[in-house]
Amino acid sequence: MRSDQSAKDWLGNARTSLLAWGLPQAAMLAGLFVAVPLRTPIWTLALAWMGMACMLNAHQCSRTHCRYTGPYYLATVIPVAIVGMGILPLGFYGWALLGIVILGGSYLIWWATERAWGKFSNA
Repeated sequence: MRSDQSAKDWLGNARTSLLAWGLPQAAMLAGLFVAVPLRTPIWTLALAWMGMACMLNAHQCSRTHCRYTGPYYLATVIPVAIVGMGILPLGFYGWALLGIVILGGSYLIWWATERAWGKFSNA
């Protein structure tokens, strides 16, 4: 691990990590307890925020998993929109499961990519 990459990594700083990923995840959790017409934009904005944060972090420090979780978070806006528009209606527990799958998937991507290629890479 190169120190310049580590110094630029937003995940290595508690404040930027909280702003980039902690607050959006908390917003998604809080969004579970509001009506679907409000929940959908909350989740959409949170996922887009985390996706862009990952992509920017990958660009500046080559954090391996961010290269994959960025597009993943952006892609998960699609099922959120489908559910939010009522095309596939889900109740509270369905939304909760969707959130678990989305966030769990991002942690799985994090674990798998950094296990395979290391914390910082050009993979």
